[in-house]
Amino acid sequence: MLDRHFIKLLKWPLDTSASQLVKYNVSANKVTVIGFFIGLMVIPSVFFQAYGVALCLILINRICDGLDGAIARQTKPTDLGGYLDITLDFIFYSAVIFAFALANPAQNALPAAFLIFSFMGTGSSFLAFAIMAEKRQIKQLDYGKKSLFYLGGLTEGAETIGLFVFICLLPGYFSIAAWVFASLCWLTTGTRIYTSYLALKSDT
Repeated sequence: MLDRHFIKLLKWPLDTSASQLVKYNVSANKVTVIGFFIGLMVIPSVFFQAYGVALCLILINRICDGLDGAIARQTKPTDLGGYLDITLDFIFYSAVIFAFALANPAQNALPAAFLIFSFMGTGSSFLAFAIMAEKRQIKQLDYGKKSLFYLGGLTEGAETIGLFVFICLLPGYFSIAAWVFASLCWLTTGTRIYTSYLALKSDT
């Protein structure tokens, strides 16, 4: 819901930083992979309840996620880069939630499982339509130039980052936040499925 606005807001600082990295031959894929492994360090950080460290790692991961796209646009976007970006993003999102389940299984495991379950809905509805959009050459520019069609919704990247910041600052509220956010994810999934149905029903 908020991604299109944040993309415009962050475009200049990301493009400026990316241009400096390009000068040193830092590739987009390298930034993607490094950011991913930094992000995975959230799991031990949360497990040992170092929530401040976890928050810093999350923010670094998200900065890398913005930089890789900016670098790709200034050099040469590739299918491999797009594939790595979206795949590692979804793994990272689930890793953060998994970490909170590990940190307090008795309180967090069930809501964490429900939230990861909801991520399957948002992720599959997003990626499945992207495949169909590519097949039909459907284009949209609301989210800038992307490696695949970006089907929006109520819970997008910006909202997910907001959730991660919240649960790191107030880990005691993870359970409530997870239930609420997962419910919003299912609303997103429902609207995406309906939107996709309207766009693709001409085949039926």
